[in-house]
Amino acid sequence: MPRLMLLDTASLYFRAFYGVPDTIRRADGTPVNAVRGLLDMIARLPADYDATHLVACWDDDWRPQWRVDLIPGYKSHRVAEEVAGAPDVEVVPDALEAQIPMIRRVLGLAGIAIVGAAGHEADDVVGTYASHAALPVDVVTGDRDLFQVIDDAREVRVIYTARGMKNLEVLTDAAIVGKYRVLPGQYADYATLRGDTSDGLPGVAGIGEKTAASLLGEYGTLDGLLAAATDPGSGLSASVRSKLAAAAGYLAVAPAVVKVVRDLELPTLEQAGAQLHPVVGSARAELERLAGEWNLGGSVRRLLEALDLRR
Repeated sequence: MPRLMLLDTASLYFRAFYGVPDTIRRADGTPVNAVRGLLDMIARLPADYDATHLVACWDDDWRPQWRVDLIPGYKSHRVAEEVAGAPDVEVVPDALEAQIPMIRRVLGLAGIAIVGAAGHEADDVVGTYASHAALPVDVVTGDRDLFQVIDDAREVRVIYTARGMKNLEVLTDAAIVGKYRVLPGQYADYATLRGDTSDGLPGVAGIGEKTAASLLGEYGTLDGLLAAATDPGSGLSASVRSKLAAAAGYLAVAPAVVKVVRDLELPTLEQAGAQLHPVVGSARAELERLAGEWNLGGSVRRLLEALDLRR
């Protein structure tokens, strides 16, 4: 049966970079640990989860200005250096930065679809494909933000990498409820209330995970909660009303920042070349040549063998 796999690519190549020794290098001394680690992931994941189609979703803009305009502190702690009038540069180790063009090169030769969108993060690309794909979907990520796209009714799952590639978790509606006591459809509102230091989102002061989950369990959505806060007849406590009022400015803009975009104009899976297939001809020859020149060794061989099975 056809099945789509969406990779949160940056999440995976960061994991590969820190998980594979950087002593693995090309002849010129450039590390290739992230390249090799990512290729091994891509060789393994579609086979393990029966994916027939795969898209490497890309951060064309890791910190979109429209999100920063709404919350200036959004991912600000990840900015390498503020340069007036210039795009923000993410803190990425030099040894990893040098490998990103190599990653794009080998994925292109392997026929792996790479899709990004101007002014948007990979999360938004994932959100759009996951929301509109006619196929069952697995999203591979270590980012909790993407829990919001999980949807049992549409067969959208997250393959969560936070515990490492040997301890992957398959997350469904029930798994999110079990972990956080909210449904995936409530997760963005939950994250807005709770905050997320990794993204520079302050949350509502005095409302932590348990309170956020309890409030959403009672009122359903952030909009429902805010409506209750302005209703003198609701059962909402004076303390919570006060906390929400103090955070009114933040709550007016944060949902647009936290929620992934689901309506980008993206190439269809067919247009993107998402269906996995064997690598043949000059592309295979070039990939095999680079395997030697760039010291990619068994990683390229394993990827080619995995794709050969897609005949």
